[in-house]
Amino acid sequence: MHTLLDLKNVSKRYSQDTLALSNVNFSVNEGEFVSIIGPSGAGKSTLLRCINRMIDATGGEIIFDNEDILNYKKRNLRQLRTKIGMIFQHYNLVNRLSVIENVLHGRLGHKSTLAGVLGLYNEAEKRQAIQLLGMLGLEEQVYKRCDQLSGGQKQRVGIARALIQNPKLLLCDEPIASLDPNASKIIMDYLQSVSKTMGITVIVNLHQVDVALSYSDRIIGVSKGEIVYNGSPKEITTTQINNIYGSEAGDLMLDLGGRNAG
Repeated sequence: MHTLLDLKNVSKRYSQDTLALSNVNFSVNEGEFVSIIGPSGAGKSTLLRCINRMIDATGGEIIFDNEDILNYKKRNLRQLRTKIGMIFQHYNLVNRLSVIENVLHGRLGHKSTLAGVLGLYNEAEKRQAIQLLGMLGLEEQVYKRCDQLSGGQKQRVGIARALIQNPKLLLCDEPIASLDPNASKIIMDYLQSVSKTMGITVIVNLHQVDVALSYSDRIIGVSKGEIVYNGSPKEITTTQINNIYGSEAGDLMLDLGGRNAG
């Protein structure tokens, strides 16, 4: 199996007093579906944003597609971000634009600034946008304004916008945090399907342990900026979940039912 992403001793310090990530080490294989779980403030979002260089790690190495991206300058970063799709908790769509226009924004990294400003997209790009929206069950919504959509539909537009980049990696930052259980299941099913059918590597930050257990090939548990679990969802125990979530763990245990404590 080919390793797509490898983090070595990655740290992120915001200030003298705030160490958001400390000595983070893990690797992700091509096509793997990995969930990162942990309480709010554990460093999950910081970790994803370091991987696509939205923020700069303070130390360590981040090897993506065989290159250390921490050395990248501005020009390389633009190219890097065409290979890494990002899906956000609050969708980050332009509400007054149509669904298809929002999806086509995913192509901006591949275009000159002028073509981007003028919204010059070719027929192949428009066809791909419509095809992706169809795959995500949004064929009826293609020309609707985004502010007419439900939260779950907006998140599917966000997925289509990320996929039209033809990325190797999808980073999803709490993609179901704002959604009800039914819409959440639809989003997670699509993300899993994208990973399996298109061979795209997916890393998802989740607060919901039960969801992570259901969908992931592997779970990475983060607590106070450090990795405290990295392994199969089948092997994680209540003790380890306690270790990840600390005082919040009691509420989660009720959802998980009879997990062994081992």
